[in-house]
Amino acid sequence: MRYQGSVAYDMGAEPRRRERVSQEPRRSFEVVPGGGLDARARRGVSPQFVARVRAALAVAALVIALGLVRVVLSSATVSLLEQNTALAEEIETAQALSTDLRIERSVLSSNARISRIATQNYGMVLPSERLTVDLDATAASQGDATDGGGQAASDGEAAQPADATGGNAAVD
Repeated sequence: MRYQGSVAYDMGAEPRRRERVSQEPRRSFEVVPGGGLDARARRGVSPQFVARVRAALAVAALVIALGLVRVVLSSATVSLLEQNTALAEEIETAQALSTDLRIERSVLSSNARISRIATQNYGMVLPSERLTVDLDATAASQGDATDGGGQAASDGEAAQPADATGGNAAVD
């Protein structure tokens, strides 16, 4: 660079400069391209750096997306396993209830139990014991209530005709 205030001023340089200036428009300051650290700092961010940052961000986004997918799948799996466990417990409970109900049905439908309740509580007799009814005496007592030919009695019951074999019939 040239120092304007130096003692060694070149007198012949001035006319050449005027010739050059007259051909080009005069600038208020002179721009000199530099190659030092200061010039690189003023240049800004290089396109290669921007491309590398974009690639790093894309990789980070991909890793985060894969992590989210993994978490979603894991939570869905845990949810399904909990539902399966609940269903298995319900099935076990239903099977235990079914077994209890089968035992209860077996106990309640026991012939010995039914016969005992019928005999003790209701005074019923077993079908092997038969009672015989004299139909002649029954027919005579019911004859007053009928109007002759086996018509219905006044209380709504049908008259019983006498047995053709002799008047006695067995009632089960």
